[in-house]
Amino acid sequence: MKNLRGFLLLGLAAAAAGAIFAATITPPPPWAFPVNPPGSAPRSDDGSPKHVPGSAVTLTVDQTRDAYNVPDWHPDGHPPMPDIVAHGRKPEFRACGYCHLPNGFGRPENAPIAGLPPDYIAQQIADFRSGARRTSEPKMGPPVAMVEIAKGVSDADVRVAAAYFSSFSLKPWIRVVETNTAPKTHVAGSMLVPDAAGGTEPIGDRIIETPENLDQTELRDAGSGFIAYAPVGSIDKGARLVTTGDGGKTTACGICHGLDLKGLGPVPPLAGRSPSYIVRQLVDLQNGTRSGRWSALMKPVVAKLTVSDMVSIAAYTASRKP
Repeated sequence: MKNLRGFLLLGLAAAAAGAIFAATITPPPPWAFPVNPPGSAPRSDDGSPKHVPGSAVTLTVDQTRDAYNVPDWHPDGHPPMPDIVAHGRKPEFRACGYCHLPNGFGRPENAPIAGLPPDYIAQQIADFRSGARRTSEPKMGPPVAMVEIAKGVSDADVRVAAAYFSSFSLKPWIRVVETNTAPKTHVAGSMLVPDAAGGTEPIGDRIIETPENLDQTELRDAGSGFIAYAPVGSIDKGARLVTTGDGGKTTACGICHGLDLKGLGPVPPLAGRSPSYIVRQLVDLQNGTRSGRWSALMKPVVAKLTVSDMVSIAAYTASRKP
């Protein structure tokens, strides 16, 4: 509790100091805020039974696309899902586990919520509901959908879902690879997926987070993770920013998020989490589109960050063991 009071006081002081910074508007980088192209549609279902490694479950493609009946390939890998997680409430809102997966590990287009403090989860739903948490890219589907879901879900359901997802420990889910080139990708299903024709391109100041196995990801297999391609040297640069603030460029993240980046009290963990998601939150905090409880503490932290800095921070945090 002493540590918690300490970082709150430090954060409040930082927030006050942050008022001197001019507002910065960062255009949302399209690789972190993927928008489905007009007219895009998933592949049609051929009706054949599908399987994934390590599972005896059989589902059709259409069954894996039922947002009110979560495709559960690994039912022995988690406690019984509460109804709100497994089914949602049709037609008001889809099942929580459909987007975030039954284990809460999530996908690049949404949030990895496994192991987050339950109070933090509940606060984010409240912020989505109140309009305090929005997105810098209104055309990106998942954040907009969360606003509508938050308006429909009850506080009691939120408490049940938050308790369920917070009970998990996030396992290694994202493999960070530094490279000068990355696979050519396009947007499908609100995420970056490799082009069927293959090929590579310079990575630039980007993180390309894409499925390790596209077929399994499209079947919403909670056992198949992601690979994040990041610029060469980004992990070392991110380490300086995250652990020391890099000469005043920002504030060391461990002060609030824990020295191991695994969270501190109600402050969320960062280690091993989706780098695409981390970049989106940094951009939204800098732009003020995320302005809920405690967001003011982050304003001076993100005020001087460039997109290149955000890429490095996200590459480093994603590379840490959760």
